[in-house]
Amino acid sequence: MTPRVKNIYTTQAVPSLLKEFQYSNVMQVPRLEKIVVNTCLKEAITNSKLLDQAAEELRLITGQKAVIRRARKSIANFKLREGMPLGAKVTLRGERMWFFYDRLVSLAMPRLRDFRGMNPNAFDGRGNYNMGLTEQILFPEIEYDKVTRINGMNITFVTTADSDAEGRALLKSIGFPFRS
Repeated sequence: MTPRVKNIYTTQAVPSLLKEFQYSNVMQVPRLEKIVVNTCLKEAITNSKLLDQAAEELRLITGQKAVIRRARKSIANFKLREGMPLGAKVTLRGERMWFFYDRLVSLAMPRLRDFRGMNPNAFDGRGNYNMGLTEQILFPEIEYDKVTRINGMNITFVTTADSDAEGRALLKSIGFPFRS
Protein backbone atom coordinates (compact mmCIF):
# COMPACT_ATOMS: atom_id res chain seq x y z
CA MET A 1 0.00 0.00 0.00
CA THR A 2 1.56 3.27 -1.09
CA PRO A 3 1.13 6.27 1.20
CA ARG A 4 -1.55 8.80 0.27
CA VAL A 5 0.86 11.77 0.21
CA LYS A 6 3.34 9.90 -1.99
CA ASN A 7 0.56 9.39 -4.56
CA ILE A 8 -0.22 13.12 -4.40
CA TYR A 9 3.47 13.87 -4.93
CA THR A 10 3.85 11.62 -7.98
CA THR A 11 0.52 12.46 -9.66
CA GLN A 12 0.05 16.16 -8.87
CA ALA A 13 3.19 17.75 -7.40
CA VAL A 14 5.76 16.49 -9.92
CA PRO A 15 3.87 17.71 -13.02
CA SER A 16 3.09 21.10 -11.43
CA LEU A 17 6.71 21.61 -10.30
CA LEU A 18 7.96 20.56 -13.76
CA LYS A 19 5.81 23.26 -15.30
CA GLU A 20 6.46 25.94 -12.64
CA PHE A 21 10.27 25.74 -12.62
CA GLN A 22 10.59 24.54 -16.26
CA TYR A 23 12.80 21.55 -15.51
CA SER A 24 14.03 19.67 -18.57
CA ASN A 25 14.05 16.31 -16.77
CA VAL A 26 11.77 14.66 -14.20
CA MET A 27 14.82 13.82 -12.06
CA GLN A 28 15.44 17.55 -11.50
CA VAL A 29 12.15 17.92 -9.62
CA PRO A 30 12.88 18.32 -5.89
CA ARG A 31 11.73 15.52 -3.62
CA LEU A 32 11.48 14.88 0.09
CA GLU A 33 14.60 12.91 1.00
CA LYS A 34 14.17 12.35 4.74
CA ILE A 35 12.51 13.69 7.87
CA VAL A 36 14.57 13.97 11.06
CA VAL A 37 12.70 14.15 14.40
CA ASN A 38 14.91 15.25 17.28
CA THR A 39 14.30 15.88 20.97
CA CYS A 40 16.77 17.14 23.59
CA LEU A 41 16.33 17.15 27.36
CA LYS A 42 18.63 19.13 29.65
CA GLU A 43 17.18 17.20 32.62
CA ALA A 44 18.66 14.01 31.13
CA ILE A 45 21.99 15.08 32.65
CA THR A 46 20.67 14.25 36.12
CA ASN A 47 17.90 11.74 35.33
CA SER A 48 18.50 9.34 32.42
CA LYS A 49 15.07 7.68 32.85
CA LEU A 50 13.47 10.81 31.33
CA LEU A 51 15.51 10.25 28.18
CA ASP A 52 14.41 6.61 27.94
CA GLN A 53 10.78 7.70 28.18
CA ALA A 54 11.30 10.42 25.54
CA ALA A 55 12.93 7.88 23.21
CA GLU A 56 9.99 5.51 23.72
CA GLU A 57 7.52 8.31 22.89
CA LEU A 58 9.50 9.11 19.73
CA ARG A 59 9.27 5.41 18.80
CA LEU A 60 5.50 5.49 19.24
CA ILE A 61 5.13 8.68 17.18
CA THR A 62 7.42 7.69 14.30
CA GLY A 63 7.17 3.89 14.29
CA GLN A 64 10.94 3.55 14.38
CA LYS A 65 13.42 3.11 17.24
CA ALA A 66 15.08 6.32 18.41
CA VAL A 67 18.86 6.71 18.63
CA ILE A 68 20.22 8.21 21.87
CA ARG A 69 22.38 11.27 21.15
CA ARG A 70 25.35 12.06 23.37
CA ALA A 71 27.20 15.28 24.16
CA ARG A 72 30.16 15.97 21.89
CA LYS A 73 31.86 18.47 24.21
CA SER A 74 32.19 18.99 27.93
CA ILE A 75 30.67 22.25 29.20
CA ALA A 76 31.44 22.94 32.85
CA ASN A 77 28.80 25.67 33.31
CA PHE A 78 26.05 23.20 32.33
CA LYS A 79 27.57 20.32 34.36
CA LEU A 80 27.86 18.44 31.09
CA ARG A 81 30.61 15.96 30.27
CA GLU A 82 31.54 14.55 26.90
CA GLY A 83 29.59 11.37 26.15
CA MET A 84 26.65 12.05 28.48
CA PRO A 85 23.25 11.17 26.93
CA LEU A 86 21.29 14.32 26.06
CA GLY A 87 18.62 13.60 23.47
CA ALA A 88 17.08 11.20 21.00
CA LYS A 89 16.57 11.35 17.25
CA VAL A 90 14.87 9.39 14.51
CA THR A 91 15.65 9.65 10.79
CA LEU A 92 12.70 8.60 8.62
CA ARG A 93 13.04 7.64 4.96
CA GLY A 94 10.85 5.89 2.41
CA GLU A 95 7.37 4.67 3.34
CA ARG A 96 7.66 5.56 7.06
CA MET A 97 8.61 9.12 6.12
CA TRP A 98 5.47 9.55 3.99
CA PHE A 99 3.18 8.02 6.63
CA PHE A 100 4.71 10.24 9.35
CA TYR A 101 4.32 13.33 7.14
CA ASP A 102 0.66 12.50 6.53
CA ARG A 103 -0.05 12.06 10.26
CA LEU A 104 1.86 15.24 11.13
CA VAL A 105 0.01 17.43 8.63
CA SER A 106 -3.47 15.93 8.89
CA LEU A 107 -3.67 14.95 12.59
CA ALA A 108 -1.05 16.68 14.76
CA MET A 109 -0.84 20.20 13.29
CA PRO A 110 -4.60 20.89 13.42
CA ARG A 111 -4.44 20.10 17.15
CA LEU A 112 -2.09 23.04 17.75
CA ARG A 113 -3.68 25.86 19.72
CA ASP A 114 -4.61 28.88 17.52
CA PHE A 115 -3.14 27.18 14.46
CA ARG A 116 -2.99 29.46 11.43
CA GLY A 117 -0.22 27.70 9.54
CA MET A 118 3.53 27.27 9.89
CA ASN A 119 6.14 29.96 9.30
CA PRO A 120 7.02 30.02 5.57
CA ASN A 121 10.45 31.56 6.28
CA ALA A 122 12.00 28.73 8.32
CA PHE A 123 14.12 27.43 5.43
CA ASP A 124 17.90 27.12 5.75
CA GLY A 125 18.93 28.51 2.36
CA ARG A 126 19.27 25.09 0.73
CA GLY A 127 15.61 24.10 0.52
CA ASN A 128 15.39 22.28 3.87
CA TYR A 129 12.61 23.23 6.30
CA ASN A 130 12.86 23.24 10.10
CA MET A 131 10.01 23.47 12.57
CA GLY A 132 9.48 22.90 16.25
CA LEU A 133 6.60 21.43 18.23
CA THR A 134 6.25 22.24 21.92
CA GLU A 135 4.26 19.16 22.92
CA GLN A 136 4.49 15.49 21.98
CA ILE A 137 0.87 14.96 23.02
CA LEU A 138 -0.34 16.42 19.71
CA PHE A 139 0.09 12.98 18.19
CA PRO A 140 -2.77 10.52 18.77
CA GLU A 141 -0.32 7.67 19.49
CA ILE A 142 0.64 9.24 22.83
CA GLU A 143 -1.70 8.52 25.72
CA TYR A 144 -2.11 11.71 27.74
CA ASP A 145 -2.51 9.86 31.08
CA LYS A 146 0.84 8.08 30.74
CA VAL A 147 2.85 11.24 29.99
CA THR A 148 4.93 12.38 32.95
CA ARG A 149 6.68 15.29 31.24
CA ILE A 150 5.79 17.42 28.21
CA ASN A 151 8.67 17.38 25.69
CA GLY A 152 9.14 19.43 22.58
CA MET A 153 10.72 18.26 19.35
CA ASN A 154 12.42 19.65 16.28
CA ILE A 155 11.40 18.32 12.89
CA THR A 156 13.59 18.81 9.82
CA PHE A 157 12.35 18.16 6.28
CA VAL A 158 15.40 17.47 4.11
CA THR A 159 14.72 17.98 0.40
CA THR A 160 16.77 17.77 -2.78
CA ALA A 161 15.76 21.33 -3.69
CA ASP A 162 18.51 23.82 -4.56
CA SER A 163 16.79 26.91 -3.18
CA ASP A 164 14.24 27.94 -0.58
CA ALA A 165 11.70 28.81 -3.28
CA GLU A 166 11.88 25.29 -4.72
CA GLY A 167 11.64 23.72 -1.26
CA ARG A 168 8.66 25.90 -0.36
CA ALA A 169 6.92 25.02 -3.63
CA LEU A 170 7.58 21.31 -3.03
CA LEU A 171 6.15 21.32 0.51
CA LYS A 172 3.20 23.48 -0.52
CA SER A 173 2.38 21.12 -3.42
CA ILE A 174 2.16 18.12 -1.07
CA GLY A 175 -0.14 19.92 1.34
CA PHE A 176 2.11 21.51 3.98
CA PRO A 177 0.11 24.26 5.75
CA PHE A 178 2.12 27.48 5.45
CA ARG A 179 0.88 30.73 6.95
CA SER A 180 -0.29 33.10 4.21
